[in-house]
Parts: sequence; structure tokens; C-alpha cells
Amino acid sequence: MKAKIKFNWYTTILVALLSILIFIPLYMAINISLKSPSEMGGNVLSFLSLPRRFHFNNFSQAIETTNFFQTALNSFVITVCSVVVVVLCTSIISYAIARNMKKRFYRWSYYYLVSAMFVPFSMLMLPLVKQLSFLRIDNKFGMVLMYLVFQMSMSVLLYVGYLKSIPESLDEAAYLDGASSWQIFWKVIFPLLKPMHATVAILTALASWNDLLLPLVVLSGNGNSQVTLPMAQLVFQSQFGTNYNLAFASYILASLPILIFYLFAQKQIISGVVNGAVK
Repeated sequence: MKAKIKFNWYTTILVALLSILIFIPLYMAINISLKSPSEMGGNVLSFLSLPRRFHFNNFSQAIETTNFFQTALNSFVITVCSVVVVVLCTSIISYAIARNMKKRFYRWSYYYLVSAMFVPFSMLMLPLVKQLSFLRIDNKFGMVLMYLVFQMSMSVLLYVGYLKSIPESLDEAAYLDGASSWQIFWKVIFPLLKPMHATVAILTALASWNDLLLPLVVLSGNGNSQVTLPMAQLVFQSQFGTNYNLAFASYILASLPILIFYLFAQKQIISGVVNGAVK
């Protein structure tokens, strides 16, 4: 018999308030992106009131101002490479750790990797920039390497938690059939990690696609050819003010790829988060 979940007014009110808190920023972003600069006043009502006429040309101007297709391509290349590298590397590391957690070396390696989540980026920023410059990888390759470093802690935590729910008897059965350790991982374990792959992929994609600070300190000296989309969006902010209409139009365009990716992978993401956190 399935357990019945009782809802009360407190839960309903809480859900309604949270929904409103999420809806208002989204509404304001779309609303402002469709207005003209003359409709933007200094009060809150000017941000909430509907536009007198929809100015869809804000989107075309935002595309032209940020060189959208080139900068989005730079962000896309870095994001895709980061997702692939993070998923492949951290899944292999996590499998080795999860299957040898009883051994002291692997157990302490796990604690070491996870503890890196508590180190703020601001503390590592300048040393990393100097190191990348010294090694002459202050480019897209260096960016991918840095995202692997910064996403490793959370990814290993999620993968190890999920791997604990996969019985070791599967490994033993494959080993008796003559499979090597690599064959066991790629042919048996790796496909079973599909929900966690989606979870780690969306977390890495969000971190790399929306990141401004790391590209700003690493790629700023390489000219306009390697400018990412968040870096290009700084053009809307100047010493004398911010062009909110074009800025929000650009933000909406920039959020569409990640939103589409999430819509396609949301089922796997939710499954991966639940299993990785609970089991």
C-alpha cells in the first residue's frame, strides 16, 4: 500500500511564495529586454510594467554588440570540452576510489579531493594565473584544465555516492567472464552511471558557460579571438550606467542553450542527484 502524503496550507503557501520568487526575476528579465531605454525609469514600477511596444530589435542589437556567434562559439567549445573531460576523468577516479574505499590510500584520497570544495577560488586565483602563464597554457586548453580541477571535488562526491548503490557482484561476474578492469568499467559500470553523467554534465556546463571571473583573468590577454560570452557582456556596463535593455536581451539569449540542455536531461539529472545523495 502506498503511503499517502498529506498537504496543508503551510506547504501550499510556501510553494506559492517560492514560485513567485522564481517567477519575478524571470518576468523582469523578459519584460526589460522588450522595452526601450525611454521606458526605463528609476522606480520599481518601470521594471514591472509591461512595455508599450515590444522592441524585439533589442535582441538583434545585443547579438551585434557582443559578437554573439563568435563569443558563444568560444564558450561552447570550452563548455563541451570541459564536460567531456570532467565526466571521463572523474568517473574513472571515482570508480577506483569507490571500489577500494577500505584501503587507507583511496579513503584519504577521497577526503583530500572532497575537501577542496572548501577552498575559495579567490585564494587560488592569482597563483593559478601565474602558473598557467608560466606553462603557456593561458588559453582554452588551460580553461578546460582549470574547470576539471574545480569541478573534481563535487563530481567525485556525487559519483562515489552513486557507485555505492551499484553492487560489486557485477564487477566480480564480469571478472569471472574474463573481462579486465578497464573492460569492466567501460562496458559494465560506465553505462550504469548515465544518471550521474547527466548530473555532472549539467553542473559542469553551468559552471563553465556562466563563468566570468576565470576567463577574465586567464583569457583577457589573448585578444578578442578568445573572448567568451560572459566577458563580452561586460560591454553593457560602463562608468556612466548600464544598458539594461540590451543586457537582459543578451542574458536571455545566453541562457537558452543551458535551458534546452537541462530540459532534455532533467529526468536523468533528478535521478542522479537523488541516488547520489541518498544511497
